[in-house]
Order: sequence, then C-alpha cells, then structure tokens
Amino acid sequence: MPFDKLVRFELDGRACYGNLIDTSGNEFKVTKLIGGLEEGFSADGDEVIIVSKLLCPLERTPIIQCVGVNYRRHATEAKLTVPAYPVIFSKPPATLAGPHDSIPIHLSCQEKLDYEGELCVIIGRDAKNVSSSNALDYVLGYTAGNDISARFFQLPENAGGQYGYAKSFDNFAPIGPAIWSQESVGDPQKLRLVTRVNGEVRQETGCDDMIWSVRQIVEHLSRGTTLRAGTVIMAGTPEGVGFFSKRFLKDGDVVEIEIKGLGKIENKMVFE
Repeated sequence: MPFDKLVRFELDGRACYGNLIDTSGNEFKVTKLIGGLEEGFSADGDEVIIVSKLLCPLERTPIIQCVGVNYRRHATEAKLTVPAYPVIFSKPPATLAGPHDSIPIHLSCQEKLDYEGELCVIIGRDAKNVSSSNALDYVLGYTAGNDISARFFQLPENAGGQYGYAKSFDNFAPIGPAIWSQESVGDPQKLRLVTRVNGEVRQETGCDDMIWSVRQIVEHLSRGTTLRAGTVIMAGTPEGVGFFSKRFLKDGDVVEIEIKGLGKIENKMVFE
C-alpha cells in the first residue's frame, strides 16, 4: 500500500489524493498520489505539498452501512437486549461529509439532535461471502466518523422507532481526516475512540468493548451481498450519546471524534 494516511486535498482547483506526512498547526504536509479505489494508488514523486484544508478522504461512497448496539456498555446504557446478529441500517451516499465541514441542520432535525462517535471501516475491494479469518484483507483502512442522528425522527411515537430516516440527512456522516491503512493500524480492536462536544469528553472507550469485531461485521455484511469498494462501515457507537443524558446538540456546537493516536474530525453544527 503506497500510503499510511490517505487524504484528499485541493491542488490547482482539482481534488487530489495524497499521503499525509505531517500536521503542523493548521497546515498539512502531503505527498501526491495518483489513481483511485478502482485502479489502486501509486506514488506521484516525492514532492511535499503543504495545504490548509483536507477534504473528505473518500470522493464518493456507494453506501454507508451502520451497526447498531455494538458496544457492551452502550447496550447496558440503552437497556437493550443484544440480538443474535448485528443490527444493520444504512445511510445514503449524500450523508458523506468532510472532516472539518460545517454541518447544516434542517429545521425539522434541530430538536433532539445527537452525536455518535464511531470507528469507520473502509472497504478497499469488492467483497462477498467473506469469512472472518480473511475479512481484513478487504479493508482499505480506518477513519473516524460521526453518525449524526435526528432523534426526533427515531422516537417510536414519531416514526415508529426506525433508525434509517433519522440518520440519513445530507452531511450526517462526516469522516476523516485520513484513512489509516490496515497495515499501519494492525488490530482495529486495540484502537480507542473519544468524542468531545465543545471540548468536553462525552464518549471514551476502547474498541475491545465491541460486541462484534470488525472481522465479524465484514463477514456478516458480505453474507450473500456484495460490499463494493468504497463502502463505509460505521461500526457502532459506545456509551455516552446525548439521548440518555438529555444533552442534545445546539446551534454552533463543535463535535470532535478522535481515534486516539491517529487523528480527529471536528465539525460545527449550523442550524438553518
């Protein structure tokens, strides 16, 4: 893999892929890559480029697959019985957003707006009927994500308790800032996730608290179904979401989702 930290940035009016070398203040040092998910990536020389903003690390995604109730302490917090198989719902491609984008919040979504910090798994090549033993061979890498949720549309009395619609508004899935390669991460269950709202820690957990591991999730999602390259898997959120503390997001709140030792996204909620 010609990258450890896959990023996208703008150069001469065009979006380019690159390998993130260093972050210093508000500047990012990258080397340019050529290619893409379909044809693979290769280095485009050793020139170091300094940019002031990183774009969403994926140009597009065919779908975002999400896992509900996948942390033991979150299941306890929510008083939910853990089912035999993972709870799965999806977010459409238009929910994808960048690591530093402001998130426009429609008027109807502003009541009970919530955050869900998540480890995201990016599929690197088409996968079908994959076993857990070789599941990580299909993983391009990992990134931080926020499964933003309009809880108003998730409540049983308003929308029957369904998940999808409440989480499917445009820009409700910011990810980034980079995709850290499978090789550079190693065991994803050893990663640690932190969510902050306006600098205050709201969620913090090790990914070893997951009920279903990344390997098991990829196996389950690829059962009889083709996972296309570029698919984003949001692997579930830990305890500490706003719904159970009644601490919902407000206009201007800044939500940070960090994978400890790797990087973080930082998105401002902007009520329309």
